[in-house]
Amino acid sequence: MREIHSAGSLRDVQEKPLQLPGLVQSLINNGAKAENVTRLISTVSDAVLTRLLEFALAELGPAPVPFVFMVMGSEGRHEQTLKTDQDNAIVFEDPAPGDRPAAQDYFLRLGEKVCTWLDEAGYAFCQGGVMARNPAWCQPLSVWQEKFTEWIHAAQGEDLLYSSIFFDFRGAFGDLSLIDRLRRHLFTSLEGWAGFFRHLTENALHFKPPLGFLRNFVVESKGEHRNKFDIKRAMLPIVDFARIHALKHGVADTNTFSRLRQLQAAGVLAAEEYGEIENAYSYLMQLRFLRQITAIIQEGAPPDNYINPKKLTRIEQTMLKEIFKRIENFQTKMSFEFTGQ
Repeated sequence: MREIHSAGSLRDVQEKPLQLPGLVQSLINNGAKAENVTRLISTVSDAVLTRLLEFALAELGPAPVPFVFMVMGSEGRHEQTLKTDQDNAIVFEDPAPGDRPAAQDYFLRLGEKVCTWLDEAGYAFCQGGVMARNPAWCQPLSVWQEKFTEWIHAAQGEDLLYSSIFFDFRGAFGDLSLIDRLRRHLFTSLEGWAGFFRHLTENALHFKPPLGFLRNFVVESKGEHRNKFDIKRAMLPIVDFARIHALKHGVADTNTFSRLRQLQAAGVLAAEEYGEIENAYSYLMQLRFLRQITAIIQEGAPPDNYINPKKLTRIEQTMLKEIFKRIENFQTKMSFEFTGQ
């Protein structure tokens, strides 16, 4: 971290994330909790982003108005793994009407530089274009507030996709008061809109644990990942469960573990329910890390999220099946609470 903060060149910064696989392997082998490993990776990402922004600001000159570089998705939740891409945006203070085009041009150039440098450091471009280099995601605060309101009130298709990404947002660099104002607007906009939670829940229920009717694992039948299942996709129901309840109950934290803890403290989750879902998420995250480390260090391949259950021990298979059954139970509870079905 000290080396990142004191790095004198882009290359010095961009080389540091390459050390993460070996560090994560050591931590996992020595019993580190998955929550702490993901926070470590996200902290390194934040440090890299901060240093790159400092380089970019030195080149472009001071920003015309206060701004914040916002991160979403797994980084917004402090839950990055070794396979990650960019989900980021820029929020800037509303300039005078005549100054807005020049301000947006400045921040787009800033976003282009930083996103390109992040890609060179191993944080791949988002295939969906959810990045600060995209004019749609480089906007003044008032436009962001309008977007959030629109997504909540429309609550269909693409709006639900954006809300699942953007509502896990936090500030990584800049004027964090802009993030506070945006979050207050989010929770105010959610008041009285039960339809949004119903639609968000219905959308979340499309992601089912990979467990068949006869309690056998559902795996890919062909292609590169034949006989494997996507563990990232299997974890999404827990992420969705925590996000939906956090939004419903005004929990500002974006980290899944923290959301679950606060929901348990507020009485939304019983102690036994919290223990089950927290342990399930930890176990799945650790298994995901082990797969990624194996791909990078042992196979010399890019990290992926695909698990072959036949390569797991009998105990691990039994544990996974039990976890997936518990996830189904939580989905049933969420469905009843938010859709009445």
